[in-house]
Amino acid sequence: MKLIKTLTILMGVSLCLVLASCSRSHVIVVSLTNTSAQPLSGLVVDYPEATFGRNVLKPGETYQYRIKATDSGPLKITFINAGGQSRNYSLATLHPNDEGSIDIKLTQDAAVPDVRLNASR
Repeated sequence: MKLIKTLTILMGVSLCLVLASCSRSHVIVVSLTNTSAQPLSGLVVDYPEATFGRNVLKPGETYQYRIKATDSGPLKITFINAGGQSRNYSLATLHPNDEGSIDIKLTQDAAVPDVRLNASR
């Protein structure tokens, strides 16, 4: 009787582990790279239902952040260049379960995205 109870518990735990390994989180790796010779400040990346940012991005520096698109909408970036001018760009449209990467090359006056997303709808 104890053997049957032990086997039942082990089978239940095994099933839970198998099911847990089947679920996969769809993430997008966003990389911000300052390709200019001067720092950028006040960087804010806005996407559906969330935001992340960075105070300063030094020349040549890259910052990576993982996001999960839970709703459809634009990915936007705002930053301030070395001259104190605010720059705003809409870069891509995200959808739930998108995964992949978005590499954004920043200059003092531009944001150029390289969007590589797999739509897993």
